[in-house]
Amino acid sequence: MMNLTFHVEAEAEVMEAARYYESRSLGLGASFLDKIENTMEEILATPTTYPLISKEVRQKLIDRFPYSFLYVIEEDLIRVIAVAHQKRRPEYWRNRH
Repeated sequence: MMNLTFHVEAEAEVMEAARYYESRSLGLGASFLDKIENTMEEILATPTTYPLISKEVRQKLIDRFPYSFLYVIEEDLIRVIAVAHQKRRPEYWRNRH
C-alpha cells in the first residue's frame, strides 16, 4: 500500500481552511477535515483515477467544499502538493513539486 504525505504548505492550507470554516459555523471545520480524510482514503485506494492537470500533477475535487487536492504519484508515495481553493490564485502551487 502506498503512503500519503503533505507538502508543508499543503498541510497549512488544510488547517487554515478548517479554522476559517469553523469560525463561520460551529462544526463546519470538523466537516471539512472529515472530507479531507475521505479524499485521502479515495486517493490512496485509486490514485490514478483522477485526472492529470499537468504532466505529473493529478487533481481530486473535495466534495461539498470548493477545494482540490493536487498530488503527484511517486514510486511508493503520494505527495499532496496543495489543497487549493478552486477560485483563488490559480496555479500558485506550480513550484512545489
